[in-house]
Amino acid sequence: MHLRKLEMKDAPFMLEWMHDRSITDSLRADFSSKTLQDAETFILNAHEDKENIHLAVASDEDEYMGTVSLKHIEDGSAEFAIVVRAAAMRRGYAWFGMESILQKAFTEYGLESVYWSVLRDNRRAVRFYDKHYFHEVLDVPQPVLARYEGIENLKWYSVLKGDEFNVRESVAGCRVIHIKTIPTVNAGELSFFEATKEIPFVIKRIYYISKVPEGVRRGFHAHKKLKQILFCPYGRIQIVLENKEKREEIELSDPSIGVVIEECTWREMLWLQKDSVLCVAASEYYQVEDYIRDYDVFCKFVGK
Repeated sequence: MHLRKLEMKDAPFMLEWMHDRSITDSLRADFSSKTLQDAETFILNAHEDKENIHLAVASDEDEYMGTVSLKHIEDGSAEFAIVVRAAAMRRGYAWFGMESILQKAFTEYGLESVYWSVLRDNRRAVRFYDKHYFHEVLDVPQPVLARYEGIENLKWYSVLKGDEFNVRESVAGCRVIHIKTIPTVNAGELSFFEATKEIPFVIKRIYYISKVPEGVRRGFHAHKKLKQILFCPYGRIQIVLENKEKREEIELSDPSIGVVIEECTWREMLWLQKDSVLCVAASEYYQVEDYIRDYDVFCKFVGK
């Protein structure tokens, strides 16, 4: 996945989501009458626009997956917006586009704050922002509010320069740990963890999964007793965990971040970047009878 400038080859894909009611019904603008020429004109204008930044969210193969924007850039502030195609849904493109443009907003474009809003009944969008720990704000600058005069039932979010976003202490009740990391000037970092200290079990088995294409899902199982720590030393992998507490997801892209699983937990892993590596340290040797590979059986096992 990567961000790049919009290109003319993106126009047909852009028109695709513009005419997809499952996407546009939750947006305030009317896109149903847009044509291919409208999409091409938007792309041309984006290259010359000084008050708005529009970038394409693209796959590793450089296929357009959506558009992410910083609009109305003035006085150190901007408004965030993103839309992705149906083909990009639940594949990590929305979060990648959002995280990447917010980082650019503060590091490359020198902004101090970014705001955005969604209709409260747009449950898909609200769920997306809430699960990434963005919180509703009430102190929205008047010039920003003025652009939405007459529109009711909006939920506002913001990120300020210096804020840490998507910081997690747990996912589905499983502990998120910061693996000890020692940096060396101009020579990288060394990360390590020790059994019974950083993690609550003795390690009997270590394995890793590699050479997986982007967009592939693996996992689809749980363990009855096995305890594990999952971490990603290279790339970006979305981990979906579900147990008797809840179902949540987390992106592993920092080698110093790991997830400790100590109870029966269903897991699915989505490769957001090709050739990403998932490493697992386990409390027991391989035991086929410890696996639960049927989701319905898992639900019964944990009493869901």
